[in-house]
Amino acid sequence: MFIIDNLIFIILGLIIGIIAGYLIRRYIGEGKIKNAEELAKKISEEAERNGEARKKELLLEAKEEIHRSRAEADKENRERRNEVQKLERRVLHKEESLDRKSESQERKEEVLAKKSKYLDEKEESINDLYKQQTLELERLSGLTSEEAKDVLLNEVKKEISHESAIMIKEVESKAKEEADKKAKEIITTAIQRCAADQVAETTVTVVQLPNDEMKGRIIGREGRNIRTLETLTGIDLIIDDTPEAVVLSGFDPIRREVARIALEKLIVDGRIHPARIEEMVEKAEKEVDNTIREEGERAAFDTGVHGLHPEIIKLLGRLKYRTSYGQNVLNHSIEVSELAGIMAAELGADVKLAKRAGLLHDLGKAVDHEVEGPHVEIGADIARKYKESKEVVHAIAAHHGDVEPQTVEAVLVQAADAISAARPGARRESLESYVKRLEKLENIANSFEGVERSYAIQAGREIRVLVKPEEVSEIELVHTARNIVKKIESELDYPGQIKVNLIRETRAIEYAK
Repeated sequence: MFIIDNLIFIILGLIIGIIAGYLIRRYIGEGKIKNAEELAKKISEEAERNGEARKKELLLEAKEEIHRSRAEADKENRERRNEVQKLERRVLHKEESLDRKSESQERKEEVLAKKSKYLDEKEESINDLYKQQTLELERLSGLTSEEAKDVLLNEVKKEISHESAIMIKEVESKAKEEADKKAKEIITTAIQRCAADQVAETTVTVVQLPNDEMKGRIIGREGRNIRTLETLTGIDLIIDDTPEAVVLSGFDPIRREVARIALEKLIVDGRIHPARIEEMVEKAEKEVDNTIREEGERAAFDTGVHGLHPEIIKLLGRLKYRTSYGQNVLNHSIEVSELAGIMAAELGADVKLAKRAGLLHDLGKAVDHEVEGPHVEIGADIARKYKESKEVVHAIAAHHGDVEPQTVEAVLVQAADAISAARPGARRESLESYVKRLEKLENIANSFEGVERSYAIQAGREIRVLVKPEEVSEIELVHTARNIVKKIESELDYPGQIKVNLIRETRAIEYAK
């Protein structure tokens, strides 16, 4: 019973506590709500007051900005108005100036028109007077104006031709009188005109066979012998229907010589197979190398040129197997060396330098088929590489006119090279080109007035021209010869020099009856 009573009291306490808590919370909540409403009202009133003040401030600032913008716009408008007014004044001033210039131009045009009309009238008057004078002169002279003009031109032409021929004779006479003083300059200038560049290669060698049966042995079983020989030498063997002969074809003359020697040894030996071919080619290469060295040493010894680099000696020896229009290049180099030395001695120049440069001038031809470029440039590079002097290098570089000669020795080498190539019999020339050159030479001479006929003689190194004595005088003879020479030099390519010999002959023939 006591426990139940305690439970009832506890429950009642709880109920009373809950009710009391609710009432307390409600009272506190209502107080907070009331306070919050009052605070919100105060904030709202204060915000309204602040908004009104801010609104007034913004309106004031906007009015000030508008006023300021309006003032700036007015100022800018005034400035633009002033500029427009200035431009208008300038345009008006220019228009006035143009009007004045236009009026002045019109007045000038009127004056010019009057002057032009006056001049036209004067010109017509002058033309009339000129025609009257021309007619009067034609009546008095008995010639038309065109005939008189031709007569005058012919007289002037004859007078000029006569005077020029006299001047030429005077200059030649004066040159002969001063020949002793200016011998060096005259010789070195004249011999520069003898330059000629003619380079050709013999590209085949013929090897004779004892019989046609040897051709089969050279070819070998399935062609192994000929393939081996061609591979080792780099030369093509042409075995055709030519009886008892094999043709070796190749651009390298050294390799061609090796192939020739090896093939001749194999033919003599009789044992032809790949191993024997290899052995013979090796022996032929050694033999050719020895020959090259010996020929180079012989050339240096014969010309008296000493102190050459061993490689230059070898290159000189290689020239033994090079030809230019049938002329052996090594013999040509020796000849150029001798000629240059002789001329240098006559002119008082450096003989050793001239001979050395003459011997080495075609050095580039020894390797020009292996190195790109002209043989002149290659030879100069080789000489420079092996420490030859600047004078020798320059003479080599200038011997075909690629570089302007700066020394007497360089000019002498150039002249000696042309003389060696141009002397009769030194080089071959095809019959067709030879005949054409002679015909062109004669045609050039025959193209001049007063020439009756001409003959090219001495293998084209002289032309004899017969002139008509009634058309070409003794003085005009010199003038005509000089004109023929100039035309030959400008239109014809030729080695060496050509002598132009004019002949004027007057004959009187009568018969006694």
